Amino acid sequence: MNGHSIPGRISRHRSSDTFLRQFEEVNRTMTNETPIALTIAGSDSGGGAGIQADLKAFSALGAYGCSVITALTAQNTQGVQGIFDVEPAFIRQQLDSVFSDLAIKAVKVGMLSQPDVITTVADALAHYRPAYLVVDPVMVATSGDVLLHQNAIETLRQSLIPKASLITPNLHEAAVLLDRPVPKNPDQMIDMIGPLLALGSRAILLKGGHLSAGNSDDKATDFYHDGSSLHRLESNWIKTVNTHGTGCTLSSAITALLARGYSMSEAIPEAKKYIAQAIAHADQLSIGEGSGPVHHFYNIW
Repeated sequence: MNGHSIPGRISRHRSSDTFLRQFEEVNRTMTNETPIALTIAGSDSGGGAGIQADLKAFSALGAYGCSVITALTAQNTQGVQGIFDVEPAFIRQQLDSVFSDLAIKAVKVGMLSQPDVITTVADALAHYRPAYLVVDPVMVATSGDVLLHQNAIETLRQSLIPKASLITPNLHEAAVLLDRPVPKNPDQMIDMIGPLLALGSRAILLKGGHLSAGNSDDKATDFYHDGSSLHRLESNWIKTVNTHGTGCTLSSAITALLARGYSMSEAIPEAKKYIAQAIAHADQLSIGEGSGPVHHFYNIW
């Protein structure tokens, strides 16, 4: 098993010259065809996660974002107060609308709470066959609220994950997918990689942020398996309560970069740098009374 460590230093200040260089680099990587990324997920009425976080991350990283909404949530920084599922037939209509008109290169799938919805999305993706499919198996909100119905888990395993270019579970989601306890240390995380790959995705990014919260070394450790080798990805642990939407934002950041032409091995570390900065600057925002959002536009505002 081969691996390497990617450092994740946090630079808290960015000069205007650096900002301009970043956007010049975006322009250089764009072809005559605008990079388009699609998010298929639920709406967060509080604006910090779900569709709203995805579109912010797409925009911040230079991709044009479009969306298919699978559920509406009554949600804020303190929790989820209600979920209203969109009918599968209308979800398919949204999918047909965007795919029939837009040259979508990369797709991110987030909250799919019902088996019929998962099947509908999986069937449409099998038909349209985008170049990249990133699946963030959203099951539990940052607040601890359960977002995925139990009877949908097996449908997710069987119908959607085998079509994925990458899945991005956190520790709790990985435990649910594998029906095993939440890992307590990096070795137990590594033990999950093989069984997760066996679900059929071409690559795995297992996020260890929840594990890192109590560690003394102040490092957040994720593991990325590209289908042939394992890579250890480390970044500085940032102490803040404002982490709402971190998982959505990371997976959508990866999707945006894939749409722009990055390879998977390039997109993942770059997306981790972006989310680390978004978390590091989260306390600059004052949003709500609970767990606030990360700062998607830290380098613009």
